[in-house]
Amino acid sequence: MNIKLDENMPANLVAILENLGHDVDTIPQENLAGVEDNQVWAAAQRENRFLITQDLDFSDLRLYAPGTHYGLLLVRMRNPGRMALTRKVEWLFQNEDVRNWQGCFIVATENKLRIRKPG
Repeated sequence: MNIKLDENMPANLVAILENLGHDVDTIPQENLAGVEDNQVWAAAQRENRFLITQDLDFSDLRLYAPGTHYGLLLVRMRNPGRMALTRKVEWLFQNEDVRNWQGCFIVATENKLRIRKPG
């Protein structure tokens, strides 16, 4: 899977996800840190990348309807420390069939995973 990590995600996820066979780049690597969300979204879509973020601005299902993009994982945790975020995303990518997440809108919390599929 081609993945783009938002600037609010731990940088150590790059190596973890690459070791799991994914192609990963980040918003900071592209000098896009601090830009408007629509620029982050445009960069992910232009590069056919699945976006992983914590940013609630990406939570509007009407704007990010499944099937209209390459995929979006919104990670929502009560205590989103770097280690907790890393463990959660690593666990998801090791234990879920992420190959089927293309075009999906996904919300992950400590205890739940909601996947909205296209169609």
